[in-house]
Parts: sequence; structure tokens; C-alpha cells
Amino acid sequence: MIVYGSRISYYTGKLEAYLRYKNIAYTLLPTPYGDAQMLKEKVGAVQMPIVDDDGKWMSDTTPIIMHLEDEHPDNPVLPGDPVVDFISHLIEDYGDEWLWRSAMYYRWWYDYDRLLASNVLTDEVTGHLKLPRWMRLKMIVRRQVRHYVKRDGVTEETRKHIEQTYHNALAGMTAMLENRPFLLGNVPSLADFGMMGPMFRHYGQDPTPQEIMRNTAPAVFEWVARMWHGQNQDQPKFVTQIPSDAAPLLKEICETHLVQLTANAEAFARDEERFDMTVQGCDYQDIAVSRYRVWCLEELRHRFDLLSADQQKTVKALLPFGNAEVLWDAQVLAQSDYNRDNHLPFGRAMNVFNGGLP
Repeated sequence: MIVYGSRISYYTGKLEAYLRYKNIAYTLLPTPYGDAQMLKEKVGAVQMPIVDDDGKWMSDTTPIIMHLEDEHPDNPVLPGDPVVDFISHLIEDYGDEWLWRSAMYYRWWYDYDRLLASNVLTDEVTGHLKLPRWMRLKMIVRRQVRHYVKRDGVTEETRKHIEQTYHNALAGMTAMLENRPFLLGNVPSLADFGMMGPMFRHYGQDPTPQEIMRNTAPAVFEWVARMWHGQNQDQPKFVTQIPSDAAPLLKEICETHLVQLTANAEAFARDEERFDMTVQGCDYQDIAVSRYRVWCLEELRHRFDLLSADQQKTVKALLPFGNAEVLWDAQVLAQSDYNRDNHLPFGRAMNVFNGGLP
């Protein structure tokens, strides 16, 4: 198996941690942007990571993991209890889609972080360009800052809230990790791998958020290393019900991620390209609409619909917070017309945003 990505990539790190835990051998190679057309023909979009598994091309980490769970059933990462499994998917989606903004903010806003990341990416993904290295470096910085800072609602007015959401995520995880080595048991679940995306290659490696993690959330810092070590347990066990220590993180998810999913879906239904939203009293403006994130909401609703009436009642009791109702109330239209044939992780994927990002 070849994984095309980057050694500082959000989603590449998530998938690598999963492959290591499952004992699936792979080779990591830089994404070959010089062969972008070939990659589009194979998987529909150029993004990280892309997997070539002996001629079977795959993209999008969540569908990849779900496929590999069927192919490699040992050491499962999906909890057996349906309610716990639903919450695991919800936490994973939050890690994948909400924490992305703050992870990119820290990397491209602060000088030391920007210097480190831009140098790595310049050497990894721009070698095919026949330009001086200083020029390629400048191109990387300009592109990343434009798309991941200026065009994603990051302003002097929103910075404080963006940073607070990182602290809130650390606090929520710490509350859970004080009682277990992983979020939902003595082994990692899909929730852990979803949180590994931002916590490993961004917060855990970039200088500014790493210092924050070390000093304020050492349990999370330790968890990152434990996830990367990927040891199997002799007696793996997930929790059979969601513990009370998950409440702070679930509250944060409802107040942030689900607000964004709602505003994004409403804007998509109005055929708009940009939208505004207010999250925990902070006003974000001119955010890019994402068709992909409409699909994310559809997927969460689909998983909720698969629960029994009693299980749905339990989930609602676990999420007594504002905005949670978007998971079961179809009043907010979510219709992306994406992956209706369930072809993922094979076939044509799409980027989170138009314009080939990420």
C-alpha cells in the first residue's frame, strides 16, 4: 500500500495512525502534484492522502477507514454499542471538519509555525515546478494564508475565539483521558482517529499549539504519542455507554461544529457561495460554502436514523444542548447529491471546498 500525502498533513497523519494500529504495512510518499491530472482521473480530486492499494485507488480518510475495517477486522475501531458508535462518528466529524480552522490558523498565522510548515511543503510538493526554491516557498505561503486564514473567517475579531476553541477541545479531551487511555475505551475508536488529525500533525507538531498542549493538556500530549505507538491490547474494550466525562466535549461539538454544519447547509440550500455564522457569540463572516460538509451532515443523520427508537432517545439525552437537533430534525435541508451510490472510497471524490482545497 502506498499512501500519498505529507509528513505534516492533517488527514495523512490521521490515516497513518490508523494503519499503524491495524498493522497494515504502507509506504508514505509525497503527493505527486506534478501528476495532478492522473490523480484526478484515479480519485476525482487532488487532496491528501490518496491511497494506492495494489492498483485500488482510494481517497477520503473516513470512507477509507470504513472500507479497511471490513478488509481487516482484527483490532476493530468501531464500538459495538450503537449509541457509542454514533457518538464516536460525531466526535470524528468534529475533529475532521471543525478543528480544521484553528489548526490551519495556528500553522499559518504565527511566524515560527508558518516558517516550519512552508519549508517542509516547499520541499515535499513543489519540486516539479521549474522555479527557484525561494519563489516556490513564497507561493506556498501566499496560497495557504489566502485560503486557510483570510478566506476562512480568520480576522483580528475572530482570533480570540478560534484560539479558545482549541483550548476547549483540549479540556474536553482531558476530562475523558483522565479516566481512560483513549476517548471511549482502553483501545482507540474512530473518535480517537478523528481527533488525531488536528492533534498530531498540527497541534502536536507546530510550535505554538504544541507548547500550549504540553503546558495545559499533558494528558492529550501523552495520548498523541500513545496513538502513534499503536499497540494492540490483549483485552480490547470499548465503553458500553457514554460516560459523563464526555459531556464537556459533546457540548463544545454542539455549540461549534453543529452550528457550522447548520449554517453551511442552509447556505447551500439557498445556492449561495459564502455565508456568515455566529458561534458562541463570535461573528464569522464570508465563509466558503462546502458541499462536502452538507454530505457530512447527511451522513450523521443517516447514522442517527439507523438507531432504534430507544437508542435515539439515549442520544438525545446525551445531547441536551442547543443546535443538536440538526442531527435528527430535517427542517434544515441537507441534500448534497454526493456519494448516493456509496462508491467511496473508490471512484470520484471531491474537495471540501471548491477550487481544489484541501
